[in-house]
Amino acid sequence: MSASHDHDHDDAHTGPIKTPKQLAWAVFFSFVVPVVVIIMLANYVSTSTKPAAGTAAFDAQAVAERIAPVGHVEVKDANDAGAMKTGEQVFQAQCSACHATGAAGAPKLGDAAAWGPRVKAGLEALVTSALKGKGNMGPQGGGDFSDFEISRAVVYMANQGGAKFDEPKMPAAAASAAQ
Repeated sequence: MSASHDHDHDDAHTGPIKTPKQLAWAVFFSFVVPVVVIIMLANYVSTSTKPAAGTAAFDAQAVAERIAPVGHVEVKDANDAGAMKTGEQVFQAQCSACHATGAAGAPKLGDAAAWGPRVKAGLEALVTSALKGKGNMGPQGGGDFSDFEISRAVVYMANQGGAKFDEPKMPAAAASAAQ
């Protein structure tokens, strides 16, 4: 009985590798398979197209575009009275996107009921709101049009809504340059 007992005990402690040849193959594949997988992954990751030396990525123009400043300064001649836009021109170019359709709660052009409370606040309050922004309307000052042109557009829109504001007077510096 002791002989059969020893035989069962030996089978419980043996693994799938029974010969030295099987051990050699197991050791070989335990190193080769991970190395091959790593090489294939590295090859897969590095095959994307990247600019190399001598390509268009290093042209002077491409480099200048990548290192260019985010913004730039554009100086306009505020004294050029001939270039001043009328209130209607500024409205068509800047204000009509919202005030023609009433988008974002903007009072529509010609809607006396919507413009009435705003007109009662006075022209100065309307111009300040236009230049600095109010509610959903962003500030218009410092944009494509001068503060004077924006005030002309405010007068145009308010007058279309029932106000009787006078056209703003041209700033003294621009008026003297026009003469």
